[in-house]
Amino acid sequence: MKTKPQTPLLATLGKAAAGLLFPSESDAPLTPYTFAGPAGTEPTSAALLAAEHLPSDTPVETITVADLFDPFAEAADGATAEDKAEAARYRAIVELLTHELTELRVFRVGKVDIDVYILGKDPKGAWLGLKTHVVET
Repeated sequence: MKTKPQTPLLATLGKAAAGLLFPSESDAPLTPYTFAGPAGTEPTSAALLAAEHLPSDTPVETITVADLFDPFAEAADGATAEDKAEAARYRAIVELLTHELTELRVFRVGKVDIDVYILGKDPKGAWLGLKTHVVET
């Protein structure tokens, strides 16, 4: 199902995101993820819902990697060293995603309790990336 052998890139993504919590009303980790659709299937809203065994009427919003990460990739003026380091980690994740994957897309699945899938195609044609969860009330 979702647990396929980890590729070196998935392991690298996992290390880059280790210990980092994605900010929302319920901070959640960013975890490596491989799209579990049939071989050769690209992750569309419908294909992702099917692969995750979710109802076909589940709301899905597609955004960009910048839409997702930009609010966290720059530390505010007067930020602490810890905040600056966290912002640098988000920038490193974005750089890793954009340099190692093509056709990047971000899916926000659900309302209020939202699963977020950041997916792109690796050089071998597999769709993989990161997954997290946000709560927005």
